[in-house]
Amino acid sequence: MTRLRTHVQAAPVGHPAYSQTFPCEPETAEAGRRLVRHALSVWRLDDVADHAVLITSELMANAARHTTCPSIRLLVGRPATRRVRIGVVDRAPSRLPVLGLAAADDESGRGLLLIDAIADRWGYDLHRRGRCVWAKEVWAELRVEAAQ
Repeated sequence: MTRLRTHVQAAPVGHPAYSQTFPCEPETAEAGRRLVRHALSVWRLDDVADHAVLITSELMANAARHTTCPSIRLLVGRPATRRVRIGVVDRAPSRLPVLGLAAADDESGRGLLLIDAIADRWGYDLHRRGRCVWAKEVWAELRVEAAQ
């Protein structure tokens, strides 16, 4: 079982960010959801928690389903006062996310459609070392009201 550990690092607007590395397995999504709920609670942003944990579940499930990476990194940050960003980094940069269309009888293929519907915006960034692309981060952002 994965233990919840939070690490604090500086974010661009001075808010703390949380991150943790998990095994790239569907079962670790529960620990990821706990990390997201914890971060949102600290920031007093519980009103977006349900959408945030749904995004977390979908991003982690997509990484587990579509990559062969042994681990993934979950990032929860505040790139701006009125935004929360949830990202999942994996070491399969050639497997880019595609917003597809699932048929009515398909049992999967709706994760990014769901994220697209509830997130303010989403996308991916490639991580480089020099000219070498070594990872990608698939992320989604939610607009939030500033905490009291």
